[in-house]
Amino acid sequence: MTFYEFGLKEPINKALTELGLEKPTQIQEKVIPLVLEKFDVMAKAQTGSGKTASFVLPILENFMNNSYEGKAKIRTLVLAPTRELALQVSNSFQSLSKYFHKKPKITTIIGGEDISQQLLDVQKGSDIVVATAGRLLDIISKKQINLSNLEYFVLDEADKLLDLGFQEELDLILEQIPKKRQNLLFSATYPQKVLEIASKITKEAKEVFLEQSQTVELINQRAIKVNSENRSALLRYLLKEYKWDKVLVFMATNRAADNLAAKFRKYGFNAESFHGHLDQEERNYTLEDFKNKEIDILFSSDIAARGLHIEDISCVVNYDLPRSPADYVHRIGRTARAGKSGEAISFITLENYEHFKLIEKRANINLEKEVIKGFELEGTPLTKKKGEAPVKGKRKSKKDKLREARAKKDNL
Repeated sequence: MTFYEFGLKEPINKALTELGLEKPTQIQEKVIPLVLEKFDVMAKAQTGSGKTASFVLPILENFMNNSYEGKAKIRTLVLAPTRELALQVSNSFQSLSKYFHKKPKITTIIGGEDISQQLLDVQKGSDIVVATAGRLLDIISKKQINLSNLEYFVLDEADKLLDLGFQEELDLILEQIPKKRQNLLFSATYPQKVLEIASKITKEAKEVFLEQSQTVELINQRAIKVNSENRSALLRYLLKEYKWDKVLVFMATNRAADNLAAKFRKYGFNAESFHGHLDQEERNYTLEDFKNKEIDILFSSDIAARGLHIEDISCVVNYDLPRSPADYVHRIGRTARAGKSGEAISFITLENYEHFKLIEKRANINLEKEVIKGFELEGTPLTKKKGEAPVKGKRKSKKDKLREARAKKDNL
């Protein structure tokens, strides 16, 4: 099947051809006709499957089919979990409407950038708003945005939005938008809490749930045993041994990402860090430089794990393992995109040995634990005794968890 078979307008097909997109992915093939037929949709597909275009294309087709007169009014609202994903979605709308005679006015509302300029853009008139929830609510609270004409309400990476304490924010946003609208939900996973959120938004959605995509099958997954203190030296060895073009290294903390990037620059590598504590301009420049291969190694927090499309990443390294087994799949999905192969390496230490077993079980994988000569794992893996009672005072309170979620959201 080709994109032409959807019956999209010629300016859209021209933009697709220019971008080198001829055949829809599986999720696009199933979702685009449903959106064009005005159905609500709940779609589940893994990272790298092309979810963004599956809602951008039919929304732009609808825009071309309607001759909206006068000042632009917000017809589409897309909520994304991170600033980078919001910017990426906006760029998709812009690039795919490049040849429109009358182009849609697209506004990106995100934290870390001048709110006064965003307010001005909204007041001048917008057809499409792509936003992170926190900044959108700031503007709603100022009573500076009118969402009463909304036709499309899109949640992108819905499960990640939920991680950021989205439920209360959703209620406030739903109060501002018309009850009659088309709802489109896209997520890599649909745990019970996401299904509960979905039930607030739509009752009669068409479900498109795809199983594990080819993306993961194209990734050569490796697990290498190494002591924690030897990870940096092992990474340097692997970089010199394999000479990968573009490497994304996931770290547990922002500080660790900064420190390791600085250390690798001293070793002569072209390395930078990328995380939520950088200001937005720095984040934009760093991401662009990495995409353009001006940076060879990017040490990142999990803000680079979801949704972002960066072509030709040769290797993803889990320097620190992700907390959630589901995030393992999202992280490694940064490589092997657009049908290409890729490499994903996880460092297995004494401290995370048991946790990696859980990741393997949940991700339905069983990797051989490699040993690299000169970096052999020494010592006994730490194990948690079955039925061991939690240590008093160590479990986070509800208040602490909410505080952490807000802080995390501010950094996104």
